[in-house]
Amino acid sequence: MRRVLYSPHIIKHSMTDLFTQTQNIGAPLADRMRPRTLDEFVGQEHIVGQGRLLRRAILTDTLQSSVFWGPPGCGKTTLASIIANTTHSNFKKLNAVTSGVKELRQVLDEAESDLRLYGRPTYLLLDECHRWSKTQSDALLPALESGTVRFIGSTTENPMIAMTGAIVSRCRLFQFYPLKREDIIKQIERALIDSERGLGAYNAQIDDEAMQHIATVANGDLRTALNAIELAVRTTEPDEKGVIRITKEIAAESIQKKVTRLDDQQLYDMLSAFCKSLRGGDSDAALAWFGRLIYAGLDPRIICRRLIAHASEDVGLANPTAMQQAVAAAQALELIGMPEAKLPITQAIIFICESPKSNSVVMAVDAAFADAENTIDEPVPIHLRDTSYSGAKKLGHGVGYKYPHDYPGHVVEQEYMPSSVKGRHYYLPGELGVEASIKKKHDERRGS
Repeated sequence: MRRVLYSPHIIKHSMTDLFTQTQNIGAPLADRMRPRTLDEFVGQEHIVGQGRLLRRAILTDTLQSSVFWGPPGCGKTTLASIIANTTHSNFKKLNAVTSGVKELRQVLDEAESDLRLYGRPTYLLLDECHRWSKTQSDALLPALESGTVRFIGSTTENPMIAMTGAIVSRCRLFQFYPLKREDIIKQIERALIDSERGLGAYNAQIDDEAMQHIATVANGDLRTALNAIELAVRTTEPDEKGVIRITKEIAAESIQKKVTRLDDQQLYDMLSAFCKSLRGGDSDAALAWFGRLIYAGLDPRIICRRLIAHASEDVGLANPTAMQQAVAAAQALELIGMPEAKLPITQAIIFICESPKSNSVVMAVDAAFADAENTIDEPVPIHLRDTSYSGAKKLGHGVGYKYPHDYPGHVVEQEYMPSSVKGRHYYLPGELGVEASIKKKHDERRGS
């Protein structure tokens, strides 16, 4: 009789596959159609394309600790599952939301035992890894340093901001990008003809317009696209020929609103782009970012605060009316709310963009505050001191002060500066817009 030897590794994967098959019976289409091999995987060619580092590391089972970072639905977890199916190592999965130090230590103990007894390494996939606290992350560090586990973190947040530096410094970062429309269309087409895991048994056909609509509105998120097409197919009655036809109208009902990603890093990046567009005077770009930010759910008061700041920072005295426009937009938002306030906010955005620019205000205040911090404090010059209280005159306060309104033009030469910064010039007028006339008078007064 022939003896069959079963390794613990084979038993583990067999049990996992059986569990997965049972679980997949009622799973969403996006889970059922999850690619199983690198050849089925779509997108992220910059890291898993032919000859790329990550692909070579997966195929040779030499991938070291890594963090997969990117938006939802772009393939992070899918690639991790492909690694699990490709590698000859153990593969464990935890979720940072539901798993703590206790679960981690159990995995690490098993990994250390397998490495010592069988020489078999363990991959540890941690979904939502940015949610782990410093204490939880620190518990993983010794295992990373000793090579007990090969860590794969999956996160939608920028790991350099959201994760502890000690973990990030020990991992290779792989950034994932939203899938292209053609990648999403390819997977939808694959799902429609796959009878085993997809919707092939439904005899469904989708119009080109409907396909393009879903691929566009999904906004790079394959999970959203596949779940939308599944809803469309399963809720649409077949025609007289038994064909389920998905029109653009049905597709629009199934996916509805475009999915927009707005995590903390994306928010700050988009706000940065909005502010730089204001400064650069590109009203089209500023409005494009404004629309995206509001569509994604940003509090419009944040936009109004930025408009008020930029009215001084980037326009300033070149067009003082910009401040009035910005403040009026903020007041309009409080009075009438959204969506009506989009109009006065848009008006203020365009006004600031199209105004002549000057940064003289921000340059002046920065220089003045820098001197306040870095120069010595000295007594106020005697002629500028307060004379409003009893006994001030006995101290000589105000002696020598020249009242400007007693002089021609209501201006008189006298020293107003603190003695330590005497001769410093903070406000240097620009040469555009209203500030050009201010500069002329300013120069005349200084005799320059």
